Amino acid sequence: MRVMKAESVQINDIEMYYEMEGSGEPLLLLHGGTGCQEHWAHAGSGQFVREYTLIKPDARGHGRSTNPRRTITHRQCALDTLALLDHLGLRTCRAIGLSMGGNILLHMATLQPDRIKAMVLVSAAMYFPEQARAIMRQVPAADQQSPQEWETMRKRHKHGDEQIVALWDWTRGMAESQDDMNFTPASLSGITAPTLIVYGDRDPLSPLEMAVEMYRAIPRSALWVVPNGGHGPVFFDAAAHFAQTALTFFRTSGERLR
Repeated sequence: MRVMKAESVQINDIEMYYEMEGSGEPLLLLHGGTGCQEHWAHAGSGQFVREYTLIKPDARGHGRSTNPRRTITHRQCALDTLALLDHLGLRTCRAIGLSMGGNILLHMATLQPDRIKAMVLVSAAMYFPEQARAIMRQVPAADQQSPQEWETMRKRHKHGDEQIVALWDWTRGMAESQDDMNFTPASLSGITAPTLIVYGDRDPLSPLEMAVEMYRAIPRSALWVVPNGGHGPVFFDAAAHFAQTALTFFRTSGERLR
């Protein structure tokens, strides 16, 4: 039975919007930066919901979630998400994070390792390499964005143009951030969750070497390199294969990565 729940709750200093769907064990799905939870419909959620209860929040300042501070850090988003799990009475869950969502999971899994039973990190980053920072610096200011991009963002984010401007400012500002995403192999070595690292071999933001570095640092990890894959190589035509791979990993991770 598929049951849909959608609501906003007070989490820390924001109103966090989330949706729940399904009837199995909890599976947390964390979207990418400037995206929203609706994007999981294009990345396998229809297959995940057959086995799990999906928890799909909008990160602070994204989608239908508010952000009075305007600033965003992955660490703060991790604290928000842990608070959401507390609100839902969930001590543990499995999780999948895409890009920003994977970065959030790195914080969650190091801040409170026992909360994550197993996780899939898609195009996550230990730190921002220079090639990613160069792309961030090139994000146009709001008055330089095209009408098409404004239209796309207005469909995703429901709190007006000020919210959208803040997201573009945040994306551009990450180029100078040094402390939010600054994991080392030593800090990742404390992660206890079985972890599947998913990377496209042609990701323009992070080199494949970063995926290998994370694979070597996280004790119970596996690595899947997607051939000819870019950043977030799990959408649309790739979604079914991704969902099948992630579901198989969740079913077998406890036995294969001891």
